[in-house]
Amino acid sequence: MTSVALGPRYREDTLRDLAETEFDVLVVGGGIVGAGAALDAISRGLSVALVEARDWAAGTSSRSSKLIHGGLRYLEQRDFGLVREALRERSLLLHRLAPHLVRPVQFLYPLRNRVWERAYVSAGVTLYDSMGGSRALPRHRQLTRRGALREAPALRSDALVGAIQYYDAQVDDARYTMMVARTAAQYGAKVATRAEMTGFLREGERVTGAHVLDLEGGREIAVRARRVVCATGVWTDGAQAMTGSRAAFGVQASKGVHLVVPRDRIPMDTGLITRTSKSVLFIIPWGRHWLVGTTDTPHEDGPDEPVAAHTDIGYLLDQANAVLRTPLTHDDIEGVYAGLRPLLSGEMDDTTRLSREHAVAEPVPGMVVVTGGKFTTYRVMARDAVDVVAEGLDDAVPASVTGRLPILGAVGFEVLWNERRRLAADSGLHVARVEHLLHRYGSCAREVLDLIADDPVLGAPVPGAEDYLSAEAVYAVTHEGALHLEDVLARRLRISIEERDGGIAAASHVAELLAPRLGWGREDVADEIKRYVLRIAAERRGGPAVPETPVTAA
Repeated sequence: MTSVALGPRYREDTLRDLAETEFDVLVVGGGIVGAGAALDAISRGLSVALVEARDWAAGTSSRSSKLIHGGLRYLEQRDFGLVREALRERSLLLHRLAPHLVRPVQFLYPLRNRVWERAYVSAGVTLYDSMGGSRALPRHRQLTRRGALREAPALRSDALVGAIQYYDAQVDDARYTMMVARTAAQYGAKVATRAEMTGFLREGERVTGAHVLDLEGGREIAVRARRVVCATGVWTDGAQAMTGSRAAFGVQASKGVHLVVPRDRIPMDTGLITRTSKSVLFIIPWGRHWLVGTTDTPHEDGPDEPVAAHTDIGYLLDQANAVLRTPLTHDDIEGVYAGLRPLLSGEMDDTTRLSREHAVAEPVPGMVVVTGGKFTTYRVMARDAVDVVAEGLDDAVPASVTGRLPILGAVGFEVLWNERRRLAADSGLHVARVEHLLHRYGSCAREVLDLIADDPVLGAPVPGAEDYLSAEAVYAVTHEGALHLEDVLARRLRISIEERDGGIAAASHVAELLAPRLGWGREDVADEIKRYVLRIAAERRGGPAVPETPVTAA
């Protein structure tokens, strides 16, 4: 099946449809929950529009720990229902919905007490295994100190007396979010980025749609809808304030910071999770890199573009070095990223104890708000939001089917994986390159290979970011809705966090590839590169980020 291409022409057609059509549901917010809500609604037979002010996953959904997990630490808080629900979703994503995007990852949990801790942790992990479903992933195993150090020679021998090894799952969060949005578009949803909701349409007290500003062309569009779903994450309070009514609930933003360091800098064959005085420390395999995270601190500034402070970086280095044989230094850091978690407000100030469960409400007739939760349970959040939408519609709306609906690229993935050596021979690429494409695009990898067949130059690696092919940058524009250089380098490809220079060396080459597909002239190319360089500089120094691309005249 040929996928719907979210290229520039698709966007133009979508903006026209937004102005001319009344939809059953308008979803505001292009993070994972908003994309999931659009897919849930369209798959129930409702007409759907989805608008995002920046880019798919530009906020929280591209800045997570990139794990699909049940939340092992929540067992200790006795959130059994939350863990069970998350593990059920993990199993669905691994084996039915997105096997091309979600993969198992192995973790080591070091033990520090010879007697009580092994029994205590083992009981919790046994429960974790059983809640995850029969044979969802390999079961955990017990390791002696010697066995643990064989798996993780990077650890200090005095940092553990033994360990427990268990499995969770991993995902490229930004790619997954974009693929969910593309899946919604595949089934008929009208989806658009750089389309900012600036206010609500009202008929009396009822919300009947939203004013949307096209940030590329500067035009205002009145989008009419029978119901509006706000899935705006840490921007939820601002969206609710636009109604002029009392908010259904509040959101406390919690900042999570991650470091990216070279894979060879920490010699281990497994990921690591260990307790800290404030939360937990993850060291997570990520291609040729490790992700080291995370912090969990209240964030009182605005939700736009959070940055890692020097204290955040120092804290993570200190926590990692407490268990590593050879300490990490600032010179080892290749990239840093910071994101905000939308936690439901509570009585406590400590964000590590605020609920990760989600909430859905209709604070104003016609407007449904969904927030909280975690990436792993996005599908449940989306389902619950659309259930509330369905209750208010006159028509009978079928129950959710997304638990049986594969994400774009899943169907046919296993066949292509088995044929990967033939695909490599036919395309002239190394089999490792084909495997890389299959794990990022699934069966849609054929479309990337078609670009290379039409223009073999696109089969070359991106200079300055050799893990990626030039064809992937082009495909990001022609099929994945990228409109700016940042969209490609930061989210379609993960060059901005994986390369030590933040992708600056790759920026010129990629901008030149994008220019003819997006109608850029020389000044546009120079402006895109300048803006990207300034953004990377702001992120690296922990200062205020540069503003979004300005609105241009229509």
